[in-house]
Parts: sequence; C-alpha cells; structure tokens
Amino acid sequence: MRPSQTLLVICFIFAASGLFSQSDDTVRQQWDLTEIYASVEDWDRAMTEIAGQVENLDQYKGTLGNSAGSMADALAAVSQTDKEVARVYVYASLERDSDQRQAQAQARFGRARQLLSQLDEARSWIAPEVLALGEQKVQQFLAEEPRLADFEFMLRDTLRQGPHTLDEKTEAILAQASLVLSSPQQIYENYANADIPWPTVTLSEGTEVTLSQAGYGRWRGAANRDDRKLVFDTFWANWEQYADGMGATLAAEVQANLFSTQVRNHDSVLASNLFDDGLPPAVYTQLVAQVNDALPVFHRYLKLRGRILGVEDLRYYDIYPPLVQVNTGTFDLQRSREITFAALAPFGEAYLDLLAYGLSQNWMHSHPQPGKRSGAYMNGSIYDVHPYVLLNHNEDYDSASTFAHEWGHAVHTLLAQANNPYATAGYPTFIAEMASTINEILLQEYMIANARTDEEKLFYLGGALESIRGTFFRQTMFAEFELAIHQEAENGEPLTGPRFTEIYAELLKRYHGHDLGVLTIDDAYTVEWAYIPHFYYDFYVFQYATSITGAAWFAEQFLAGDTAVRDAFIRVLSAGGSDYAHEILLNEAGLDMTQPEAYAPVLRRMNNLMDRIEELL
Repeated sequence: MRPSQTLLVICFIFAASGLFSQSDDTVRQQWDLTEIYASVEDWDRAMTEIAGQVENLDQYKGTLGNSAGSMADALAAVSQTDKEVARVYVYASLERDSDQRQAQAQARFGRARQLLSQLDEARSWIAPEVLALGEQKVQQFLAEEPRLADFEFMLRDTLRQGPHTLDEKTEAILAQASLVLSSPQQIYENYANADIPWPTVTLSEGTEVTLSQAGYGRWRGAANRDDRKLVFDTFWANWEQYADGMGATLAAEVQANLFSTQVRNHDSVLASNLFDDGLPPAVYTQLVAQVNDALPVFHRYLKLRGRILGVEDLRYYDIYPPLVQVNTGTFDLQRSREITFAALAPFGEAYLDLLAYGLSQNWMHSHPQPGKRSGAYMNGSIYDVHPYVLLNHNEDYDSASTFAHEWGHAVHTLLAQANNPYATAGYPTFIAEMASTINEILLQEYMIANARTDEEKLFYLGGALESIRGTFFRQTMFAEFELAIHQEAENGEPLTGPRFTEIYAELLKRYHGHDLGVLTIDDAYTVEWAYIPHFYYDFYVFQYATSITGAAWFAEQFLAGDTAVRDAFIRVLSAGGSDYAHEILLNEAGLDMTQPEAYAPVLRRMNNLMDRIEELL
C-alpha cells in the first residue's frame, strides 16, 4: 500500500534507545502540542469539523473533467482536507507516543486512524477519474489553469500509475480495507511497547536492570562479556516465547502486502513498492549485489573488532560494545546541541540558521519515560506548524548521534516546506534518510578530529564503523530477509514463526561469516526478526542502506571542501516531493544509485576508518 502524505514520519529505531535512569536534575524538553491544538477539546471539535470536510469531498466527484478550473477546485479542496486530517492525526499520534499506556490517548489515536482511512476512501475516485480523462486532456488542463501547477507531479504520477489503478468502486473498497490491512503494525507496536512483560537480570557488579526494548538497547553493549551474554540470552529467550504470535502478526503483514500487490496487478511485492516510489529496480539489485560483494570488508571489520576486544571466538553478543572503554563525558541536551551545530558547519549559514531556530523551540520530546514509544523519529506532516522530534535521550554519545540524525530530518522538512506547496512538500524516504545520515557522518568526523586522546579517537572511529555496519550491512540483510519472506508467500509457502527464524538464521550467519569462522551466531538469537519494527513498514529498510551510501557520496566531497556539491545537496533537500527521488538526485547532484560507483565512497570510508584504527594500535 502506498503511504498517505499524512504519514511523513521518519523513524530511527535501531540505534536509538533509552532507559529511565536519568537523575532528577536531568534537563529535559517536552514538545508543545498546543501549537497544533490548544487543548484536547479543541482537537475533538476539529475532528468533528474535519470529518464533515471529508464527507463533503463527495461533491467534487465527477467534476474533474468539466474544466481546468473544476479540476483545480477539486484538487485544492482535497489537498486542504488532507492537510487538516494530517493535523488531527499527528496531534493524536504524538500524544499517544508520549505515553502509550493511556487508554484515552489510544482511543483518540484510533479515531484519527479511522479518519485517515475515511479520507483515503473519500478521495479514491480521483485516480480513476484522472485516468479516464487521459494524458492529452490532463496536459491541456495544466496548460490552461495556473492553479494546477501545484498538482502537476501528482497528476503525472497518477497517469504513470494507470496500469495498476482499478475502477472507482474497487478503489473505494481498497481504501475501506486500508485500516484492516495496516493492523499488523499496530499489533506489533502495542505488544512491543506496552504489553510484553520484560525480564530483569542482575549484572556482574550487582545492578539489576530491566531488559525492555530500551534496556536491551543499552545493556547489550555492556563492557563485561558475561553481562552481554546474559542480556542476549535473557532478552531473546523472552522474545522466543512470543515467536508464534509475532510470526502470525508478521505473516499477516506479508499477506496484506501480497493482497495489495496482486489486486493492483504488479509482478511482485518488491516491484510494487519500487514502482510506487518511482525507483528503478536496479537500485535495489545493485545495493544487494554491492553489499554481498563487500562482505569481505565487513568481515575485516569483525576480525578487527575481535582483535581490539581481545576475543578470539567472536560471538553475536560481541557486536555492540565500543571498541575501547573511555570516558567521553555526558552528552546532555546542551552538549548534544553544541556539538551538532559545530559538526554541521560544512552545511553553511542558511542550513545552520534553520537548525538554530529549530533547536530554540519546544519541538522535542527528549527523554525516556514509562510508557513512551521507544526509539526516535521526526514527524514532519503538519505543513503549517513545524516538525516534531521524539527522542529517548540517554546522555551518551549514541544519543547525541541520534539527536543529530533526527534534526537532519527536521531541517529537511523546513527546507522542503519553505520551497514547496503542500502538495509537493512531503519528500520521499529515499532522500530523507540521506538528510539524516550525512549528519551522523559529519558528527563522527568532528568527534574524531577533536578527540583528546588516542583512546577517545579509537572510540569515535569504532562508532563510525558501527554506523556503517548497522546501516549499510545490517539494513541490507534486513532487506534480503524482507524480500525472502515475501517471495515465500508469493510462491504459496506457509509463513510461521519457526520459518521466519530459519530464513533469518541463514542470512544472519552468511552475513557475519559464521561458516567462515569469523563470528559465531548462536541459534537462540535467531528469533531477532520478531523484534524488528521496520518489517511492518513495507520495504523501508533497504533505504537506510542506500541512505548511508548516498550520504557517504556527498560527505566525501563535503569534507574535501566542495561547496558546489554542498549546494547541490541543499537543492536536493529543498526539492521536497516535486519529483521522484532517483530523478532529484540525478538531476540536482549527478548521483545515480543504479551504478556501482555510487557505492564506492561508503566502502572507501569503511576501509579508511579501519586503516586509521590500525595506525593507532
């Protein structure tokens, strides 16, 4: 299913974690939702009003072909309604994510999701009607009516989607079914963030910790190897208890995607998702090919990690601890702001002005609290307010990196909204993750350059390598898993928890060189697939890997002082959703992600980081 524009939520869950362990004097920031609605009562009144607007869209049905003016009137009304639905949806979503235990907030979010589904149904006639007019008539209307300029890309994309757009009645039925088809994601989130009881363990120094999602994210990198093993053994044994249920949930997600693919006459789920985003299939196949060819580079890193940690029999639980234990100080919000601003200096004054303004406002929910959604995200769906950032800041360097990542999304949103009407302000994920990942790279180089000791420099060099491991290699492994399970369904094979584990285990072992003696994968940990939330986002994960690829391509030239490439990157961010992502990158910056050379900079960077480490050893 193609996501609605109202769902412009850029997530960063894997590397972002938090605990409830901050002291009482921790400086926190909470977002100000009164900038959206002054009160819950105002939100409720808006819901009623906007629901009426959704119903009234029916009056425009059958009018698109009357004249160019009629088409402009109809599309403007739909766009305005979409914008208002986004407003009520985001308010309910942000309120719920602050504390997912609150029943009333859950109920309001449910109402907002229902309204979103109703909007999809209420505008489901647009594509069949545009297609019935034909390209010649649409082009004539575009030439006659200046107000249609805002909708030119949407109309062009609608015509492109013609072979996969159904008749009006069927489109309405599919829109009605959207809420049911998206239910697996909601089931996963409720279990993972609110319902699963998490175990506690006592670490070697006597500290008792709870291994929730956030707790696992923190303690999987414990310095003591026995502690790491205890964390892994306990956390994954807990998930194993839910493997059958999570298997059924993920299988339902796969079947929903397969249903949408088949009913829209696509050859495969992958083809459907790439087509929806206007991405050439070679982007995906080139990524997978380049990553698999580069596994020896990844294995070089794993061997280097084992050497530095002093571990001969490297295990999966040895992946997360830093290469060296060093006191880098506390990365509270103030320090995270300061170093992010300093690290992003290569972007230039215009970018930094937007960042400074955003950081001066109450746009963040910064720290963990009971019931809060795990991970981090930026929600940029409210066109006429501003982006909102959710963090689970844990006062460490990883938290500072996540801070820089999410504020990259926020500035991207500000640039896109400043340079586009609402109709084209929502940008594609393919570019969105480059906007955030390049911030991580610039931060890494800033911290390496400003390290006070060799040990501290090793710490930051290791963190940079971990970023490539987690984003380029791990996310591509996830993408291969996602493709494999959808291909199983397309071949009529049953999908169960044990089958997911079997498929995931093969990939996990191949990527980490299990059979080559590089790193041992214990079978108990191969239930990890059940924990990954992005498998419910429909071929989202591979775009993390392409993002670090593109970000490394830009950053390599940024850091060499190429201001022309910097300006091109700002143009890419400012383009919003005015064209397909591949075309924006190609036309504005000359980056072609279908070609092998696009992937060379990230591998050069990885080898260079390892070279720098070996010089220090």
